[in-house]
Amino acid sequence: MTPDRDLNLNKIRRPNPTLTETAPALSPLSEEAQLVSPCLSIECVESPETADSRFSSQFEDPLFQTAPVPHAFVKRFCDITISLVILLFLSPFMIAAALAVRLTSKGPIVFKQVRVGRGGRYFWCYKFRSMCIDAEAQKNQLMHLNEASGPVFKMKRDPRITPVGAFIRKFSIDELPQFFNVIKGEMSLVGPRPPVPSEVAQYTVYHRGRLAVQPGLTCLWQIGGRSNVSFERWVELDLLYIETMSFSNDVKILVKTIPAVLKGSGAH
Repeated sequence: MTPDRDLNLNKIRRPNPTLTETAPALSPLSEEAQLVSPCLSIECVESPETADSRFSSQFEDPLFQTAPVPHAFVKRFCDITISLVILLFLSPFMIAAALAVRLTSKGPIVFKQVRVGRGGRYFWCYKFRSMCIDAEAQKNQLMHLNEASGPVFKMKRDPRITPVGAFIRKFSIDELPQFFNVIKGEMSLVGPRPPVPSEVAQYTVYHRGRLAVQPGLTCLWQIGGRSNVSFERWVELDLLYIETMSFSNDVKILVKTIPAVLKGSGAH
């Protein structure tokens, strides 16, 4: 996937020369696009409840500076307003999905998992449960079948996924509860998808650049192939978003997310 040429690529800075050893060679998104490799050190914590007290980070690049107040205010206002409207509009579908999950398999309706947010902070991420109740326990037995590159684990035909789960994952219905994460301020509508701690533990300094901003429900990766995209390309797209982040680009990504979700392509 190549993002639109009208993305604000002229804002992209050249990579920090001191970090080239940790950043992989990238296939540029355009002749102008050369992505930054920011630094971030993270202290892992055992749960979201203890994250704030044990959180420690060191920001060594201007990329990690707080966003301008007007942009941050507009983005937060849109996050809350749009999330409330969507939750109201999609509430019948969410109720139907919840009933389908509850009636077709054992286990809770909503699955919560620790994810890593902006600056390495931990939070509970909510999803409609799409797998069997012992999915995490089975993961170690399936690691040799991993079809994804990098620290991410993905399988096109994951045996842990329930029949209903396969449907709601295909059309991202399982991620609708994350609008509550957005309202709580843990996520944004647009931003890099939040990783799990085990993935972040394998990140290089370059990869940690994804954690420079609030994680989101959708991103360039979401509209550009999702699981069909390699991990390095995924990171490349996330860093491009961070470098060109603006209200207009967020709107473009949100609009393009609709057909991408309806097609269900690349969803594993």
